[in-house]
Amino acid sequence: MIAKIVKGKSFRGVVNYVLDKKKGTEPLHAEGLRLKEAESIIKSFNSQVELNKRITKPVYHISLDFSVKDKARLTNDLMVEIAQTYMAKMNMEQTQYLIARHYDKEHPHIHLIINRVDFNGKTISDKNDRIRSEGICKKLTREYQLYFAKGKEQVKIHRLKGADKTKYEIYEALKQSIPRCKNWKELEHRLSEKGITIHYKYKGQTDEVQGVSFRKDELSFNGSKVDRQFSYSKINYQLYCNAHKASQSFSEKLDSKTFSALRIGAELLNPDYLHSSHEQQNKIKKQNRFKNKKRRFGPRL
Repeated sequence: MIAKIVKGKSFRGVVNYVLDKKKGTEPLHAEGLRLKEAESIIKSFNSQVELNKRITKPVYHISLDFSVKDKARLTNDLMVEIAQTYMAKMNMEQTQYLIARHYDKEHPHIHLIINRVDFNGKTISDKNDRIRSEGICKKLTREYQLYFAKGKEQVKIHRLKGADKTKYEIYEALKQSIPRCKNWKELEHRLSEKGITIHYKYKGQTDEVQGVSFRKDELSFNGSKVDRQFSYSKINYQLYCNAHKASQSFSEKLDSKTFSALRIGAELLNPDYLHSSHEQQNKIKKQNRFKNKKRRFGPRL
C-alpha cells in the first residue's frame, strides 16, 4: 500500500476527476457532504472553507494504491476501513471527506478528497505529511497483512517515459553491473557500455569522495535517488565485498594447486612421504586434544 498526496486550491477540479464515470467510479463513503450531485459536493466543501479564509490550499487529494496480489480480498468495506484508519493516524479527523474507488487501473486503488479546514474552522496540518504518510502506509500494510512489494519489482516499464524511464534504465544497469565488479574502474567500464557515466562528489578541496551520481541522455541522478542501495557508501561496500570474495577464491585455488604439486613431488622423491605425513598429522591432533582437555579440567594434583 502506498499513498500519493496532492494539495490544491480548488475542489472543483478534483471532485470532477474523482467522480468521472470514465474511471469506473464507485463512491464508497462520505462525511459532512451533500451527495446529490458533483455540484452539491463542491459547494459543501467550499462552504466549510469559508470558516478559515487564511488557508491557501484547503484541498487534500490522496490516492491509496494497493498491490494486484491483494485484489481478491480488498472489498469495498475493507478499503473504507483502511482509508479511515489512515486518516485517523494522519490526524485528518473531524472534517469533510469523500472516498471513491476507481476501476481504470489493474491494481486496486481509492481516492480520498479531504477538506483541510475541519468542522471547527481549524487547519489540518500538512507538516511532514509525506514522511508521516510513508511510515503509516508501511504500518497499515503489516497490520492488514497486505502484500509488500520489494524494490522496483512492480514497475510497469512500458509505461515509463522521459526522466522516469532513464532513471529505471540506470537502476537496471547498476543492479546487473555491481555484482560483477570489484572496483569503481570496472563499474565505470561496464556502465559506459550502456551509455552511463559516473560523476563523483568530493568533500571541499580534498580527494575524499562524499557522493556519486549517474548520467545518461543528458539526465543526471544521485545514486540514492536511483535507489537507496546505490548510494556511494553502499556501492563502495559492495565492491569491497566482491573484491574480497574474489581474492579469497583465488587464494584457495592457488593453495590447492600448490599443495597438490608439492604432494606429487614429495611422493616421487620419497614413497614413505604420505605415511610419515599422516603420522605427523595424527600426532599433532593428539597433542591438541590433550591441550584442550588440560584447559577444561586443569592440571592434575
